[in-house]
Amino acid sequence: MRILAIESSCDESAAAVLDTAGGLLSHELYSQVELHRVYGGVVPELASRDHVRRLLPLVREALKRAGTQPQALDGVAYTAGPGLIGALLTGAALARSLAQAWGIPAIGVHHLEGHLLAPLLEPDPPPFPHVALLVSGGHTILIEVQAIGEYTLLGETRDDAAGEAFDKTAKLLGLPYPGGPELARLADAGRGGVFSFPRPMLDRPGLEFSFSGLKTAVLHAVQGREMTDTLRSDVAHAVQEAIVETLVAKASRAMDSTGLDALVVSGGVSANRALRVRMAEAAARNGFRVFYPRVEFCTDNAAMIAVAGLARLRAGQHDSLAILARAQWPLESLPPLAPPL
Repeated sequence: MRILAIESSCDESAAAVLDTAGGLLSHELYSQVELHRVYGGVVPELASRDHVRRLLPLVREALKRAGTQPQALDGVAYTAGPGLIGALLTGAALARSLAQAWGIPAIGVHHLEGHLLAPLLEPDPPPFPHVALLVSGGHTILIEVQAIGEYTLLGETRDDAAGEAFDKTAKLLGLPYPGGPELARLADAGRGGVFSFPRPMLDRPGLEFSFSGLKTAVLHAVQGREMTDTLRSDVAHAVQEAIVETLVAKASRAMDSTGLDALVVSGGVSANRALRVRMAEAAARNGFRVFYPRVEFCTDNAAMIAVAGLARLRAGQHDSLAILARAQWPLESLPPLAPPL
C-alpha cells in the first residue's frame, strides 16, 4: 500500500509519500519561521494563507521525488487536528479534494498520534507496549502505548508545556523567534550554578507537570540586571537544566510505575541534546531503552502523518466525504486499529 500524507497543523507545510514495501519514498517541508519571526510568534491567519500557497507545490514535488503517479496511490492522509483551525482546514480541504478526484480513501490523522509513531520510521523501531513522553511547544504528556490506537494518559502539564516554557523564557531574554532552539544554543555557553530555578512538582508523587512558574522565576532573577550575553547564557543554562531534569525525572517515574522497559521521546523538544544526554544516563541507571525519531522528524512533518495514516488505512479505517478539522481532539478518543475480541 502506498499513500500521500499532508501536514498543515501550524506553521509547517509538508507532504510525504510512504509505501509498506519501499518505506518513506519522499518527504517535503516548508517552514514559515521567517514569515512569523517579525511578529515574535505564529499569526494564525498568515499561517493559513501561506499553507494555501505552499501545499499543492509540495504535494507535486513529493509525488515527483517518489516516482509516483496519483493512480499508484491507495489513500491520502492529512492532519485533522489538533492545531490552528484555519491551517488544518487548508490541508484537510486539499487532501479530501485530491482523494475524491483520484477515487481513493482519505483519513484524518491525529497530530499527536503522528508524533507518537514517528520513531517507527527508524531502523530500530520501539516495541509495543511502551511509555511515550510527547514534549513540544504545545504539549507535555506521558502516555502508556499498548498498541497503535490504544493510549492511556499517565500525566500531562497543568499549564504551560515544556516547549512553551523554553519559548517564553527565551522571549523574556530578548532572543529571536523561535526562541526554544536559540535558548538551547545559548545554554551550551552558560555556567552551571549561577542560577537555580524550580523543578516543578518533583517534590510530590504523580506524573503531572507544571512549567508556568518558570518564566516568573526567570523574571525575578534578571530584574534590575544588565542583560549581557553572559547573563543570557547563564540563565539559558539554568532554564534548560530545570526543564530537562523535570522531564527526565517524570519519565523515569513513569517507567518505574508501569514496569515497561521501552520509552519513546518525541515532539519538537525531543531534539534537545541536553535532554537526550540526561535521558540516556537515566536509562542506563534504571534499565530501560529510549527511542527517538531522527531530528528532522521531531518537529512537525508529513512523514509522521503518513505512518499513522497508513496504519489506519491498512486496518480498513477511512473518513466520509466530510472535510474534518478539529482545533481540540483528545488523543484517548481515537479508536484502536481493530475492535477488541
